[in-house]
Amino acid sequence: QVQLVEPGGGLVQAGGSLRLSCAASGSIFRINTMGWYRQAVGKKRELVAAISRGGTTNLPDSVKGRFTISRDDAKNTVYLQMNSLKPEGTAVYYCNAASVTTDSALVSAWGQGTQVTVSS
Repeated sequence: QVQLVEPGGGLVQAGGSLRLSCAASGSIFRINTMGWYRQAVGKKRELVAAISRGGTTNLPDSVKGRFTISRDDAKNTVYLQMNSLKPEGTAVYYCNAASVTTDSALVSAWGQGTQVTVSS
């Protein structure tokens, strides 16, 4: 019902920057929250950044001050600007959208994931 496409990712050196995007499409009535989680090998999936329909952002202390999340409501798209990247940030980054479909269903959609590798 809802599909997410998240181009981006790549290989950067520590201290470098990357910008991820995530575009939602499908039978969307309203997107409540949209953002990214990441999962490194051997670790649990963790929140990176999220932004609500009202514009409230949520970023953990591990990325706060270095990452910025923004949105384009007209395009159902969010962007994650990642600066001062650290090797600890190496992970697969997954876009997520909590949405209400045109059939009034509550759904949580996930993107295919994109690899971010930060070399030391």
